[in-house]
Amino acid sequence: MKIKDVMKREMLVLRPYHVLKDAIYYFLKDKVEIIPIIDNQGIIIGVIEKDNVLDLFVNDRSFLTHIDEIMNINFKTVSQDDMVTEFSDEKQALMVVDHENQLLGMLTYTDLLKALGKIQKEEKEELKEILNCTNHGFIVTNLSGCITRYNKASIRILDIKCKTLIEKNINDVFPQASLVEVIEKGENIHVEKILFNDKTLICDRILLYANNVAVGAVVVFKDQSELQSVIDELSTVQKLTKKLDAIIESSYDGIYITDGHANTLIINKAYERITGVKREEMLGKNMAELVEKQYVSKSVTIEVLKSRRTTTLCQEFKTNKKALVTATPIFDEKGDIGLVVTNVRDVTDLAKLNKQVQKNKELAEKYYSEIKEMRLQLLSDVDVIATDDKMLEIMRIANRVAKVDATVLILGETGVGKEEVAKYIHRNSNRKDNQFIKVNCGAIPENLIESEFFGYEKGAFTGAATEGKRGFFEIANGGTVFLDEIGELPLKMQVKLLRVLQEQEFTRVGGVKLIKIDIRVLAATNKDLKEMVAANTFREDLYYRLNVIPLTIPPPSSKEKRHFSFN
Repeated sequence: MKIKDVMKREMLVLRPYHVLKDAIYYFLKDKVEIIPIIDNQGIIIGVIEKDNVLDLFVNDRSFLTHIDEIMNINFKTVSQDDMVTEFSDEKQALMVVDHENQLLGMLTYTDLLKALGKIQKEEKEELKEILNCTNHGFIVTNLSGCITRYNKASIRILDIKCKTLIEKNINDVFPQASLVEVIEKGENIHVEKILFNDKTLICDRILLYANNVAVGAVVVFKDQSELQSVIDELSTVQKLTKKLDAIIESSYDGIYITDGHANTLIINKAYERITGVKREEMLGKNMAELVEKQYVSKSVTIEVLKSRRTTTLCQEFKTNKKALVTATPIFDEKGDIGLVVTNVRDVTDLAKLNKQVQKNKELAEKYYSEIKEMRLQLLSDVDVIATDDKMLEIMRIANRVAKVDATVLILGETGVGKEEVAKYIHRNSNRKDNQFIKVNCGAIPENLIESEFFGYEKGAFTGAATEGKRGFFEIANGGTVFLDEIGELPLKMQVKLLRVLQEQEFTRVGGVKLIKIDIRVLAATNKDLKEMVAANTFREDLYYRLNVIPLTIPPPSSKEKRHFSFN
């Protein structure tokens, strides 16, 4: 309860030009105990109390004495937003003022006592209701073991049939609690199992003190079977929460989640990468505050809370990066917005991120032979010809997704044309003028696969080339990498591949410098990756990162024709 909830807003006031006679008149007429004195701007400058006026009258003080000569300037001022309980020790009236000390109201000592009494009564009733709502049983006794208080849960758990336990002895109701023994020893006993009839109860037995003197004891208990069901349910929820957190964190797009009041709850790692803003700077803060401090140019979350529907807009961050954000409201069972989930996609000019690489003739000669070898895998002129309806639909989809710079997972049996579809996507993409690198994940020995993927520095291992070597991803920079037979990739390399997909960066074997790349990844397999995820032979987060756009190529039927023509 705040001061403004109980203060008097309409009150009698005097000004410095009033005299003692005026004060006596108003005290008698309005039967008040204290009157505030304000100046011409409404600022309180003092108070005059009824008892003081009577003393002045008895001492024959002139009725024409000005108020400002006899007023009391030692008065207590408070804000209307202060809590009443903060002034429980006050013995005088409280003058309520604003930040400029202008008088807003008054809380007399009598009104303060009434308000504190009301709060005490409400808290007592609230405590009683809370204790009756809890699933834990509790019984309070005095030093003699007589029950003075208990809740409904104790009746239910102990299966007691009588109407009341008040004044009954604890030993007659719940002898196993041994509260009298706890009182005699003066020691608390926590988390102890007690057998009562056919139940196992988890009990705490605690001494109660008043002014450092023991006045009784309380036993708090819970049926172990009920507690176990809660533990099992909590474990299930924790597992689901952990999976959800992993999915959110592995998302390539940024994810930003607030509650129904625009307070920030969750930010994933991709959001940090896209915006350049650390999540620690924004977690727990309200979107209005973040807009005011220019972390973001405008808040799509606030727009959603106003419109109550999905909204998309372009957002600029304090790092000068830009992103396209789409926010969706999540409604609770009452129809209120409980959460707002925002999806964030990078639209910052990638050219700003590219650094001018210093030309080096020696390095160019070193890499020339490797590039020439990789170019042999490049798509020349390829025409795909399909006559069956299913394959024609697949090619139409491939043509559409070719322009979208997203990861594609191509599924199908061996020999159905997965590699040709990958080449078709590259040829029709914005990266068609750059490298198309095919990597057969099942054909590279496990001990060489990391150095083949990411390259190595000179002297990284025995037998390494003295000048080092670039890997497939570095050579394919600006183009497309086709990871054939992705299901054969060892688990250790799956972790490293996931980082490349998320961060577009890696480190050579034996190196420490991060190498930034800009590639599109296409992957293919004839295996069921979902089954491999369930069998823990393929990472779930990598699966979702690859499966952004899935294409399943069906095998040709005996009546249908399909072939690929290379010009």
